[in-house]
Amino acid sequence: MSLMDSNTDLRRRNPPRLREIEALIISAQDLKNVKHVTKMRAYAVVYVQKDIHVAKTHVDEHGGTNPTWNEVVKVRFEEGLPESDVMAALNVDIYAHGHVREKPVGSARVLLCDVLKGGEASEPSDNPIQCITVQVWRPSGRPQGLLNLWVPPTGRFLIRRESLSFSIQEEAVAEEECVEVEN
Repeated sequence: MSLMDSNTDLRRRNPPRLREIEALIISAQDLKNVKHVTKMRAYAVVYVQKDIHVAKTHVDEHGGTNPTWNEVVKVRFEEGLPESDVMAALNVDIYAHGHVREKPVGSARVLLCDVLKGGEASEPSDNPIQCITVQVWRPSGRPQGLLNLWVPPTGRFLIRRESLSFSIQEEAVAEEECVEVEN
C-alpha cells in the first residue's frame, strides 16, 4: 500500500469535521452586462471550499446589472480551515443565467479572518459587522461592480427567519409576540 493510498484510507475512516456559516447575500451593483440580446438574470454561487460544499442564490429576474437577492445561504467547510489558512475566504461567483449556458459575470472574496470573530451564536458580539461591500472582479481581472453581503461575526444569524427583511404585517405580529412575552 502506498503513502497516497493510506492517506485516502485515513480520510475515509476519519472524514474532516465540518463547520457551517451563514451569509446574507444582499445585492450587487454596476455589474458588467454579459447578456447583449436579453436582460441579464444573475445569481450567486457561494463557497469556501468548492469541493466540499457550494450554495446558490435564486436567479434575480428583474435587476439586470443591479441584482437583489436578499438571501441567506449556508456554506460548509473544514472546521480548522480559518485557523490553518489565513487566506481562507468566502467566495462569491456571480453568473448570468442562460438557456444554453451560464456566463460568468465576476467574483468577490471576503477573508474569513476578517469576518469571523469567534464566540457562540447566542453571545452578543463586540464586533457587529452589519454589511460589507466588496469589489467584484471580472474573469479578465478588471474590477467591475460591487457586492453587498453580511456575515455575522459568529457565522450564524440570531434571528431564524426565511428572510431577514420584514413586511409591515410581520412587524405587527412580531410586536404582538413581544408584548405577549412581556405580560
